[in-house]
Amino acid sequence: MLVRPQDLADRMSGIPPPEKFTLPIDAARFKAREILGQFPQGGYVAVIENWQQLPDGQIEFTMRHLPATD
Repeated sequence: MLVRPQDLADRMSGIPPPEKFTLPIDAARFKAREILGQFPQGGYVAVIENWQQLPDGQIEFTMRHLPATD
């Protein structure tokens, strides 16, 4: 469901939607390093956003693809 005008603009731009992960601490670190270590594909680079620890001790973060610059 679209909530903000920015959501509609992101969808129309062709940028893949953000992915949300909720993992234990060590698995979250490993996944984040894996994502950040990837070479930019299709003109987009992966960025980790909203890294936070939940009350149950797990880590929640969002991965977003942004256009890569030359």
